[in-house]
Amino acid sequence: MDVGSSINPAIDIGQIEGGFMQGYGFFMLEEMIYSPTGEVYSRGPGTYKLPGFGNIPAEFNVSLLTGAPNPRAVYSSKAIGEPPLFLASSAYFAIKAAIAAARKEEGILDNFNLIAPASAARIRMLCSDNITRKFPKEDITKSWNVMA
Repeated sequence: MDVGSSINPAIDIGQIEGGFMQGYGFFMLEEMIYSPTGEVYSRGPGTYKLPGFGNIPAEFNVSLLTGAPNPRAVYSSKAIGEPPLFLASSAYFAIKAAIAAARKEEGILDNFNLIAPASAARIRMLCSDNITRKFPKEDITKSWNVMA
């Protein structure tokens, strides 16, 4: 990862790993659920899935690019919090590719929309097999508004 001139590599690597896991939560787990009138149903850890220890990769390979200072910044540093958040989209796109492969095996070649977060339920329904075909396809993106 290009962080410029690292002041403390251990802290930078921790920031990269933390940013990646925050992005992983955003793309894969953290689903806000609303009522038809806009009331938030997912208000706490009992109804809102956050990344936990079990979601952290057993092998997390992070290396820092050397020799790429940023002479215009304080201590020649660069941003390290935001870039790894978007790097986590790699997990989302890997799941999307796996869904496409599963659909191809079932003879389904049409395009599909995988809405983030890529929850287990969304993945299962998009894979389409003899069980999921028994359920009607619902529009899960119904619009809502807040009543005041």
